[in-house]
Amino acid sequence: MKTLLAVSAIAITFSGALHASEESKTWDASEEAKQFVQDTIVLGMLASPYGTGWTDYDQLHTYFARARDNGITGHEMTLAAADMTFETLLEQHYHFRSAMAQQPENYLIVNETRDIEAAHLQGKTAVIWNSQTATILNGDLKKMALLKDMGIKSMILAYNDIFRTGSGQLAAYNGRDIGLTPWGKSVIDEMVRFGILLDLSHTGSKTANDAMNYMDETYPGVPYVYTHSVPAGLYANEPNATPRGCYRAIPDDEALRAAQSGGYISPTFTEWMMDGVWPEDISPKQAADMIDYYVQLVGIDHVGIATDDMFSTELVVQFATANASMYDDGGYMIDAFNKGATGNGELAKILAAITDDLWARGYSNEDLAKIYGGNKMRVYAQVWEGKPPEQFLQEYPERLRLRQELRDGFYSR
Repeated sequence: MKTLLAVSAIAITFSGALHASEESKTWDASEEAKQFVQDTIVLGMLASPYGTGWTDYDQLHTYFARARDNGITGHEMTLAAADMTFETLLEQHYHFRSAMAQQPENYLIVNETRDIEAAHLQGKTAVIWNSQTATILNGDLKKMALLKDMGIKSMILAYNDIFRTGSGQLAAYNGRDIGLTPWGKSVIDEMVRFGILLDLSHTGSKTANDAMNYMDETYPGVPYVYTHSVPAGLYANEPNATPRGCYRAIPDDEALRAAQSGGYISPTFTEWMMDGVWPEDISPKQAADMIDYYVQLVGIDHVGIATDDMFSTELVVQFATANASMYDDGGYMIDAFNKGATGNGELAKILAAITDDLWARGYSNEDLAKIYGGNKMRVYAQVWEGKPPEQFLQEYPERLRLRQELRDGFYSR
């Protein structure tokens, strides 16, 4: 059983520091599944900014080395969250880049989809920057151009609380969803202008639906996504579920709207968001259940994967305590940790086993290639590069063939 956390209003005690991802269980899988993951572009998500889930550069290197060794091509990586400023963004960007500068041969900053393919070919980690907050603009829309040049590829409007853009999921859960504001619309305008993907994860339902309405009316055909969101409908009837469910979960209608826009929805394999009903490490079957739920709901072309890895439960709890008003969830997250939900389904340790499970359900290799990375790349190409989906889909099979030939040649030298 994982270490329990004792939490009071003024103090947090631990029986040793926890590094959740590093302690996640490695699940047995077939050699065929392991090879498939190695051969396939796989894009996950690391949702811990510097100082929130990690502070040790070696910890980051270990995590990404393990991911590379197990065939994970790259990650959407969070640079900022909550109510962080532009200055905080620069600080966090510095630490990521400083860590990566220690091993420049192992990382490739992504500007376009071909960079993801290059990282896969060369055995490097593809770095796809994400921001989980719009507060990094410091109220200045002109900063969006700087964010574009820094390589920010997606952005969330509101995280947990109420912001100038609208309300996050926790505020909405507590009955305070103000909806998308005029400023929020202006932020969306600039995101679309500069090819930054609108991510509606963590956004309150009214705010999210207002944003989707605005996108559909003002920018028809431009997709929006949920990069790491729990499917509320999957476990609402679990025997140990709380009556209201997890405030991080999204209803089916929101997932359907994102798919209808041409976007994708990625379930996150993070146990505390599962209401604590799945204690200990999430199993490959439980992760596959989430993937399959979304596939049955929105279709095979609109589902991805994510983990929302947090590395250190200790640092996460410290951050939540220091920002108590933004994590005013009645002890929900801490209760889930205390039930044993302190880990993540780290892709490097779980994806091959998920592959075996999905094969047993009848999923083809083509299906899994879409879910593991292809669907994200189609959306990226459209938003980042202005490439119509049909053009990407027409070109991609040939690019896959050429890439595999190059990869085979690269590793046979």
